[in-house]
Amino acid sequence: MSLNLEQKKAVVAEVSEQVAQAQAIVLAEYRGIEVGDMTKLRAEARKSGVYLRVLKNTLVRRAVDGTQFSELANNMVGPLVFGISADPVAAAKVLNSFAKSNDKFVIKAGALPGKVLDAKGVQALATLPSREELLAKLLGTMQAPVAQFVRTLNEVPTKFARGLAAVRDQKQAA
Repeated sequence: MSLNLEQKKAVVAEVSEQVAQAQAIVLAEYRGIEVGDMTKLRAEARKSGVYLRVLKNTLVRRAVDGTQFSELANNMVGPLVFGISADPVAAAKVLNSFAKSNDKFVIKAGALPGKVLDAKGVQALATLPSREELLAKLLGTMQAPVAQFVRTLNEVPTKFARGLAAVRDQKQAA
């Protein structure tokens, strides 16, 4: 079923809006994947905040033209599913984990703003921790000295209270 001109313009506008907010785009070939598996992939992508869609390559080329992802247009060949995310790692993680369980699903390329990645680059990107994980690690690292300082300050009155309790117990025993 082909789209009329107005529908094509709407699709290009929708994809352009997603690309404008994107930090990563991943392309994968889905030839031979069953509908049930694609439905699972879409559900996982939705849960991770990844915009996942099967689109005509010419429409996506128009959407990325003039953006930081314009160099990715050279890799848009064949039946592709496009994963677009605001988190630089989310799209790579979702599509890479799906590719591990489905050998017919092949990651072709990806892009970060201004940099095109090959399939190995996308796999390397997928191994990085997500933004939330990195923020949690950073917060833990920043909290550690403060927490240790508070524990150290708390030791002085605790030792004093233990000393008083020991003196009290000694006097009661005598």
